[in-house]
Amino acid sequence: MPPTPTARPRPRAALAMSPQAAAAVLDPEILAALGAVCDLTPPPVLDDLTTGRARATLADVELLVTGWGCPPLDAAALAAAPRLRAVVHTAGTIRGHVTEACWERGIEVSSAAAANALPVAEYTLAMILLSGKRVLERARALRATHERGDWLRTSAGTGNYGRTVGILSASLIGRRVIELLRPYDLRILLHDPYVSDVEATALGAHPVGLGELFARGDVVSVHTPLLPATHGLVSRALLTSMRPDSVLINTSRGAVVDQDALTDVLRAGRLRAVLDVTDPEVLPPEHPLWTCENALITPHLAGSQGNELRRLADLAVREVTRWAAGDGFDHPVRRERLAFLA
Repeated sequence: MPPTPTARPRPRAALAMSPQAAAAVLDPEILAALGAVCDLTPPPVLDDLTTGRARATLADVELLVTGWGCPPLDAAALAAAPRLRAVVHTAGTIRGHVTEACWERGIEVSSAAAANALPVAEYTLAMILLSGKRVLERARALRATHERGDWLRTSAGTGNYGRTVGILSASLIGRRVIELLRPYDLRILLHDPYVSDVEATALGAHPVGLGELFARGDVVSVHTPLLPATHGLVSRALLTSMRPDSVLINTSRGAVVDQDALTDVLRAGRLRAVLDVTDPEVLPPEHPLWTCENALITPHLAGSQGNELRRLADLAVREVTRWAAGDGFDHPVRRERLAFLA
């Protein structure tokens, strides 16, 4: 008779994030699901890796489930965790805590960035369609005048039929936006220097240069990560090349856009903007963008919030389950792709 397969030992795991993140993301059901596939160190979570308790916990940990507020996994932290082999992040970017020392050690990393991309893409889709119908401006006018107006005299620039939408960067979010836009009667342009024309076409977009994206788009939606090469990428020249009354949507990072230039063109009434991010993240009260009625500024709410956090946790549980079974990650973060990730 063939030998009975030996059960794979359960990995030892711990939680590393802020207590606030743990309370928001890891409900009892999620903790039970994690505990079903690994030996999970019970809370409190690790939010300081230099304490005696943290060092004792790290000594035999093979897997860390991380989240917002996780301290950097630097050389000192890794020295206290000689058995650590994997990190599963319950949020998007891993830049705040996965250090070069992790890659040098060969630690496997997974992120819930794909799950976090969906609500951002949904927000973007909603803003594209709402801006096409000029919902905010027309609602404001209705509140002021209490008159509906003559709908047969609505400007030909209002509506979503045949509008051109430019997508800056085929990131996880950018790709998801393109996917969500497919059912609509829109022309989709894409600029991403790392995506071939064949791949762009397969995604459902027409590849164009950066200048053409801004010159042709009725809406341009920014999805490029903030990197040294993309700081201020959306320049004054690009903004002033946009069609009058077109819309800039930014759900990426505020510093990707030349904010002074954007403020100028908005105050001049040339463009409209939907800004879920600014630079700084909360503008000072005296900043002139607050008084621009053609700018909608939201408090970085496009990403996962409320019940959407459960999607992040569910993905993390699936990744931990796969890794504990020896099947690897479905959503690995590759060292060689770091230069292109948020």
